[in-house]
Amino acid sequence: MMNQYETVFIATPVLSEPQVKETVKKFRDIIADNGGELIHEEDWGMKKLAYPIQKKTTGFYHLFEFHATPAFVDKLETEFRRDEKVIRFMTVKLDKYAAEYSQKRRNLQKEKSEKEA
Repeated sequence: MMNQYETVFIATPVLSEPQVKETVKKFRDIIADNGGELIHEEDWGMKKLAYPIQKKTTGFYHLFEFHATPAFVDKLETEFRRDEKVIRFMTVKLDKYAAEYSQKRRNLQKEKSEKEA
């Protein structure tokens, strides 16, 4: 059974822009290669952390929203733990209300960006 999930991860701030993109691509490929379906992706850029993690006060935030099986989520989280470029991550299963809210939020962002163009 496929569930909808949302994962936010924080990459270490010592990475260069190409290294961050390479890390994001790695996890995007892991989702695709394991039968997951990427629905939405957001790059939030460099942000200040609420508290220091591994003596770092900033990090590159990235969000993935995807459909996958529960077994795959365990595999994905293992990959996050193994990657030294990732300092934190969190995966949440979205219930139907959260999924609807997320879809509405994406539609509003899309409309807003179309108006600005």
